[in-house]
Amino acid sequence: MSAQTLPARDSTLPDDALNTSSEPVFDVPEQITVDLSEDGIVEVILPPNTVVRSPEAHAAAAAVRAFADGRRLPLLLTVTGVLSVTNDARLTYTNSVVVSACALLGESPVDRVIAHYLLRSRSDSVPARFFTSEAEARDWLREHHRGS
Repeated sequence: MSAQTLPARDSTLPDDALNTSSEPVFDVPEQITVDLSEDGIVEVILPPNTVVRSPEAHAAAAAVRAFADGRRLPLLLTVTGVLSVTNDARLTYTNSVVVSACALLGESPVDRVIAHYLLRSRSDSVPARFFTSEAEARDWLREHHRGS
């Protein structure tokens, strides 16, 4: 199966954000990418400089389920530069039944905050952890996938 790129909605801030302007924060919507790597890890890359909402999360979850094809696979979720994730989108990402382990990858302290926000509603049966190194995240995912 090949990578799927899913369109994201425009990057306006949610209504309850501190900025009360209805102007878009960024003009060009980014893409959510979902792919299955050669090592069997499903990779989801959330678009930087955007607010991730429920429709995009549902589309990405459907793509992950298609790649899994009835199996439980490890997931590498890249959150680098994401502005925010809505509560509905968070629940979609953290309630997947096809994920054996989830590594969240980011670079900054803000990415770490976004990752921990996502992890707050995850199932305790799915190991999950934040990383700043992709190599360490992949090693951890392979180790936890073998044990599932």
